[in-house]
Amino acid sequence: MKHLSLRVRAVLLGCSLFSCDVGPFDPEVGAPVRERCANSDSDPDTKVSFKADVLPIFKGQAGPVGCGCHQPTNPRPIGLEQAGLDLSTFDGVMAGGVNSRGKTVIPGAPCESVLVQKISAGPPFGAQMPFDGPPFLGDADRQLISDWIVEGAKNE
Repeated sequence: MKHLSLRVRAVLLGCSLFSCDVGPFDPEVGAPVRERCANSDSDPDTKVSFKADVLPIFKGQAGPVGCGCHQPTNPRPIGLEQAGLDLSTFDGVMAGGVNSRGKTVIPGAPCESVLVQKISAGPPFGAQMPFDGPPFLGDADRQLISDWIVEGAKNE
């Protein structure tokens, strides 16, 4: 009985020692890998159009980086073939891919939308897109896509 009491005290002492904050032993983990995301419109006075603003980004017409792997006109549409995600049309974007159906674009919630997660640094799974980056989509392009989703991800 005396040994049991001594053991209980030792366990309690150990638990109390390990539960306190011992600053110098905390790991140095560095800066966050994922970008911070906001489910808010960066410019509520400016409406983002899928056809005029977002689709050209996907097709690579808005700059040097696009999403050619998800275009059926690409000679090697690997993203379309393997992931089943077609970014060449509104219906294709909204249908999503093999693993992301219903979650690729969640109107009003860019931070929960797989599309925004995958084009941002440090996605929660897999590699950042486009797969052949860097270069990746610029801040302005990513913000346009996010704003379009916040505004309801409409086919306008």
